[in-house]
Amino acid sequence: QVQLVESGGGLVQAGGSLRLSCADSGRTVSNYHMGWFRQAPGKEREFVAAISWSGSVTYYADSVKARFTISRNNAKNTVYLQMNSLKPEDTAVYYCAAGNRGDYRDLRSYDYWGQGTQVTVSS
Repeated sequence: QVQLVESGGGLVQAGGSLRLSCADSGRTVSNYHMGWFRQAPGKEREFVAAISWSGSVTYYADSVKARFTISRNNAKNTVYLQMNSLKPEDTAVYYCAAGNRGDYRDLRSYDYWGQGTQVTVSS
């Protein structure tokens, strides 16, 4: 059973960095492609980044490309999202998700979700 727990969120000034982690206590995440999504107040949940089960393929939303990096360590059952050059518009609750079908960028392709971690970027 996949059980995802995010950590690493917090308050940071614009231009700063944060690294989010997503750990799978069920120790099965290596079987899934993984995604990061975010949801700001009053907005729909949106795709941020995704990585294939092997780590060889990654996808990014245009809004975060060249600023965010997704990676994974299957031996540690953990996925990371390194966020640099943060902007106030990056403020949201960030969720990690696991899935094994469909378009990595579509939230409907994911079956398991974490509880989310808040990221707040001040101007």
